[in-house]
This record gives sequence, structure tokens and C-alpha cells, in this order.
Amino acid sequence: MISAILPLGVASAHAFDDLEPAPLFAEEEAQLAGAKAKRRREYATVRRCARRALGELGVAPAALPRGEGGAPRWPDGVVGSMTHCAGYRAAAVAGAGQLAVLGIDAEPAAPLPAGVLGLVTSPAERERLAELAGAAPAIPWDRLLFCAKEAVYKAWFPVGRQWLGFRDATVRIEPDGTLAATVHPGGTRHDLGELTGRWLVRAGLVLATIVA
Repeated sequence: MISAILPLGVASAHAFDDLEPAPLFAEEEAQLAGAKAKRRREYATVRRCARRALGELGVAPAALPRGEGGAPRWPDGVVGSMTHCAGYRAAAVAGAGQLAVLGIDAEPAAPLPAGVLGLVTSPAERERLAELAGAAPAIPWDRLLFCAKEAVYKAWFPVGRQWLGFRDATVRIEPDGTLAATVHPGGTRHDLGELTGRWLVRAGLVLATIVA
């Protein structure tokens, strides 16, 4: 499903459950010490997806432990991103010569909890959400914006190496399934310019991708 909103040449894989066995490398197992069973299953399944996607690029299976900022440590020459939420796990990868950054995220297609929207958006973004909701009220635009900002963070952190607040990225969602984002944290060491992406609402999920 995530493949529908990724550029050509980006490899991806997804799963809707954790039923298929998903072996882990020793380095990955070490990061799960004390983790609950649900967390272990999600962690393992999304890495199985990632290794399948890497295989499409001709990259041999390798450990994909969490690194700085919680971002996966990808093999040299690869950019990638993972996501998991209730009922969905996915990973996407590309050669570093094809993309500078890549981020994906998936969320349940439901409105954000009360009080969250004001914490993660600017006034201009909320005004835009109101316009979109007026035109297509069936789409959870607030959750979609949250999802897109998560994808921005996943794309940006591996090069920026700096935590982002939700208001450190401005995202504009278009009703045609595209989006654009800029990152503007104070003191950033990287300027990626405008990031672009796509979004999708399907099967009870909202999905967003970001690339540059």
C-alpha cells in the first residue's frame, strides 16, 4: 500500500499483522531486552519488511538496530524509513544516489485526540485544515497532517541530527494527494529546501511519504 505513494525506484514492503515469523539479528535482540511481546512483534515485523525491501535493491540481509534519535541504522549507501501502527507495518528504502532523504509514516484514520492539534500545528496550518475539512469532511485532515510531520522528522533526522518539534516543520497538504514541507529549527546545520511527498487514505489508515 505504501508503494502507491513512493517514487519509482524506491523499494518497499508492508504487512498488516505479525503472524509471519520474523527472525532478528543478535544486535536487534539486544535492543529488545525487557520489551513486552507486542513491542517485540512490531519491531521484528517491520524489520522483516525492511530486509525484504533491501533485497529488492540487491542488499543482503543485515541488522537494522535503532541508532541516534531512534532512527534505524541502514547499510552504507542506503536511505530508508520504517513505520508501524495498529494493523500496519511498512518499510521503504532507496539508494543514497537516488534520494537524499526518505521518510514514511502511517497512522489510524481517526481524528487526533482533543487538545493535540493546537500543540502540533501553526495557526496557518489550522486555517488550511479547516479549508480542507470544508471541502472533504470524511478525511481526517488533522491526523494526516500529524502523519506527514512524522514522515518529515524521519526523513530529516538522519542528515539534520537534531530533534524537531512539530512546529519546526511547516506542511501544506493538497487535496490532490501531494504535500510539501519545509524544516526550520533554530540553528539547523542542514538546509534541504522544500521537501515533497504524497499522502493516501485507505483501509482505515492515513499514510504519508516525504522525499528530497
